[in-house]
Amino acid sequence: MARKSAVRMMRVYAGALSVAALLAVVPGSNAVSADQPEAAEPVAARAAQAAEGKPRPDARHVVIAVHGGAGTALKREDTTPAQEKAYRDGLAEALRAGQKVLREGGGSVAAVEAAVRGLEDDPLFNAGKGAVFNEDAGHELDASVMRGSDLAAGAVAGVRNVRNPVSAARLVMEKTKHVLLAGEGADDFAARNGLPAVTQDYYWTEKRWQELMKAKGHAKSPGETLTQGTVGAVAVDGKRDLAAATSTGGMTNKMAGRVGDSPVVGAGTYAKNGTVAASATGAGEVFLRGAATATISDLIEFGGRDLAGAAYEVLVERLPRLGGTGGVIALNAQGVFDAPHSSEGMLHGYLTEDGRLVTKVFADESPANR
Repeated sequence: MARKSAVRMMRVYAGALSVAALLAVVPGSNAVSADQPEAAEPVAARAAQAAEGKPRPDARHVVIAVHGGAGTALKREDTTPAQEKAYRDGLAEALRAGQKVLREGGGSVAAVEAAVRGLEDDPLFNAGKGAVFNEDAGHELDASVMRGSDLAAGAVAGVRNVRNPVSAARLVMEKTKHVLLAGEGADDFAARNGLPAVTQDYYWTEKRWQELMKAKGHAKSPGETLTQGTVGAVAVDGKRDLAAATSTGGMTNKMAGRVGDSPVVGAGTYAKNGTVAASATGAGEVFLRGAATATISDLIEFGGRDLAGAAYEVLVERLPRLGGTGGVIALNAQGVFDAPHSSEGMLHGYLTEDGRLVTKVFADESPANR
């Protein structure tokens, strides 16, 4: 009761991855960017195949992948070396956090949780610290986790005092008979189960405040929002079990109480061992209406599509017809990975069994409609 009261007091005060292969991986080794020669040829080959109507996966033998949001991509001419490094480092550290879990024999659920927690703690990304503001200048965060072996899932929506919503989502999956908890009840559940609680000011960053001012027409300078938000991870462990997780602060200037696709199983997150683990980012309402991640799984299971073909169809062909763009990271139990997106760009990266780490932050590293 004391913890529950403390959480409420803070609200008032704030104002409102095989195993043997993994064991050989050295954290931080073989880190490359997609614009290096060894990665450039596959980009061109994939583009040619897509033009022929035969999408090709981005990579094989992947054990974990992450994304940091889809939307307006970083442009080389407008990005300083320090900014590029910060985004690549953020994605790489998240991948290494998940890699560490897998290398030590942990499961895919723990790996995606660790990766997403890293992104939630990085203020560059729209999740946890650095979450966007809603119309009332508050923060409401959403997250979900799904386990591919048995379709177990957990999610939280509209939380205001949880430092790491993805961990709360995992607790919902493992400690309740429910799938989704929302609002105050979700905050209290997280606190009762020992997750760190924070006040609203923890999430604040100047960048997100200026984005709110721009959205409301009060910005002193135009500025630019680099991503539509949302972070996520997909992984396969030594037992070949899949998992996916997604977390977000939502949309800048969203209505108070608005919930997007990120905490919704089958929309923002899905994992099923026989098909795919997927985490989405983009226009949440469209991903909800299109049941994006579940549709990718269904096209594989019932439509006989391969992973790249299914993901491409949903992200590049179907969802834009509904009026929205975005991207997805998709991984199967054989380590086939793809990251198609209809938005201008999508921040993402992946790590393979042999320790090759790739991050993609510029638009020309992963062209739109790919």
